[in-house]
Amino acid sequence: MRRTIVYAVAATLAIGGGLAALRPAGAQPSSTTEKKTTTQVTKTTTAAVPAGGDLRAMVDRQVEAAQKKLVALAEATPAEKYGWRPGEGVRSTGEVFMHVASANYFLPTFWGAQVPAGVDPRTLEKDGGDKAKTVAALKASFDSLRQAIAAAPASDLGKPVKIFGHDATVGEVMLGVASHCHEHLGQAIAYARVNGIVPPWSAAEGARGGR
Repeated sequence: MRRTIVYAVAATLAIGGGLAALRPAGAQPSSTTEKKTTTQVTKTTTAAVPAGGDLRAMVDRQVEAAQKKLVALAEATPAEKYGWRPGEGVRSTGEVFMHVASANYFLPTFWGAQVPAGVDPRTLEKDGGDKAKTVAALKASFDSLRQAIAAAPASDLGKPVKIFGHDATVGEVMLGVASHCHEHLGQAIAYARVNGIVPPWSAAEGARGGR
């Protein structure tokens, strides 16, 4: 068991994120320093992004792929496992899912998107132990993120922006958001495997005779 946990942590640390180069330690919303508030999840409708070579469409496809797997894994994880963490000071299973939700709301603000009324990205992780709230927040955050991607004008993709004190463009931030989703998908998969949870898509492939 100890070897499995070490492997899972190593796998998590090995996963690179596009935002890692832009984000100094502690720059994202903290789950421990903000006053606790009640989070209201705003129901939104996923907006379609034009197909083709548009960078926004490419990013949206990557985000959608991560969305399907993260939501499926969050739903497949038993409620009692949401508080599990591989070690002291490390995010729990539920906090990882909520961290993704937080970033989905927060990062688009760098290209001018607005966080939905009633949502505070800085406090979401505090509800990471509640499966129902976490799954709902994760779903709503992806709807909001994909709307923000669709709403950004194509002419703004090369627009310079500052993110965590570094120079970037709107397009780079969008790519970073997609990378962030996949980074923590990998982390969530490692957590699940340690706890004997088979990701739903892997279980489906196994049932069809795949690996």
